[in-house]
Amino acid sequence: MAESNATPMRVIEETPAYWRAIFDYPPFNVVDADVFQALQNFLIRMETTQSLRVVVFESALPDFYLSHFDLTGKIGSIMTAVGPSGLPILMDTFVRLTKAPVVSLAKIRGCVRGVSSEFVIACDMRFASREHTKLGHPELGVGLHPGGGGTERLPHLVGRGRALEIVLSANDFDGDTAERYGYVNRSFPDAELDGFVDGLARRIGSFDRRALAAAKNLVNRVSLPPSDRLLDAFTSFGTALAWPEAQSRIRGVLERGLQRDADFEKNWPDSLGAPLETGKKGGSQS
Repeated sequence: MAESNATPMRVIEETPAYWRAIFDYPPFNVVDADVFQALQNFLIRMETTQSLRVVVFESALPDFYLSHFDLTGKIGSIMTAVGPSGLPILMDTFVRLTKAPVVSLAKIRGCVRGVSSEFVIACDMRFASREHTKLGHPELGVGLHPGGGGTERLPHLVGRGRALEIVLSANDFDGDTAERYGYVNRSFPDAELDGFVDGLARRIGSFDRRALAAAKNLVNRVSLPPSDRLLDAFTSFGTALAWPEAQSRIRGVLERGLQRDADFEKNWPDSLGAPLETGKKGGSQS
C-alpha cells in the first residue's frame, strides 16, 4: 500500500487498480479553489494511470465529507478559467469525473451540501452511513440555486418530484431517506459501510479496465445531461451570486457562524426559512 500527500486531498494506493482519495481539509472540508485544484490534478492521474480501475472518495473528517461551496469567496478562477473539456473548471471537474475511464465511488459520512452534493452525484455510485449522513441542497435558503449539475443530475436519480423537494426545501436528507429516494445507492449502519465499499471496490478493481470503461460509457450515453444544459445552469448560478438578496442571505449565515462555528456548520440548513404560522391573530375558526 502506497500513500501520497496532496493538500487538501491525500491518496492511498491500496492496489495498482484501487485507490482511495481522502478529503482532509480541516476544519470543515469547505469546497474552495484549492479543493478544485486538487481534484483537477487527481483527474489527470485517474485518466492516465492504465492500471487504475476504481477510486473511492471519502473523508478524514467524520462530521464533514465535503461541506459546501466556500461562501467567503475563496474560489479563485474556478468560475472563469476553462478546463480540458472546454467547460469552466467547476463544471469541467464534474463532467470529467463522470466520463473518466475509472469507476468512482463516494463513501459518505458527514455533511454533504450544495456543490458537495453535486460532486457525489457526479460520482458513479454513492454509499452512505445510515447514522452520519446529512445530504442536501441548501442553495435556495441563501438566495441561490444549484449551478454545478444538481438540477440536471438529480431528476435522473430521484425523479422530478423528489428532485424539486430536495432543491426547493433547502433541507438535509439522512442516509435512509437518501437511499429510499435514490439519492444514494445504499445506506448502511456506520460500522458496515467501510467493509462493503472496500469489498465492492476490490471486486470492480479485479475486472478489465477496457470492459469497465466501455460499460460505463454506454450507461453514460443514456443517463448524463448534455453539456449545454449544465452550462446554462452554471451561468445562471454565476448571475445569482451577484443578486443583492443572495448577498444579504450569505452575509447572514456567515455572521451566524457558517465556516467558523462547528455546531452551526453541522446544522445550518435548520435555520433557513421559517414555518408558516397558523392559528394566529387575523385567522378565522370554524
